[in-house]
Amino acid sequence: MPRKSPLIEARDRKRVMADYDALPPALRDWLATARLQWEPRSAHRAWRKALWRGLGRTKAARAYMDALEEAALERDASGK
Repeated sequence: MPRKSPLIEARDRKRVMADYDALPPALRDWLATARLQWEPRSAHRAWRKALWRGLGRTKAARAYMDALEEAALERDASGK
């Protein structure tokens, strides 16, 4: 697979930062303490689902995100 040019890589980094900047403040706060690295788009998708399940409550959404992250860490630890 050919390597991306430096200009394309810079554009991709800017897009990721713009996606991160567009996240809700509560999600950015949660991401600052997350133990795993999250892509902004996948974090936002999980956050929307967490808010839906928690009926719009931020505290419930944070708990859901913590549970998702814990499950991912357990999967990684078990080697699956």
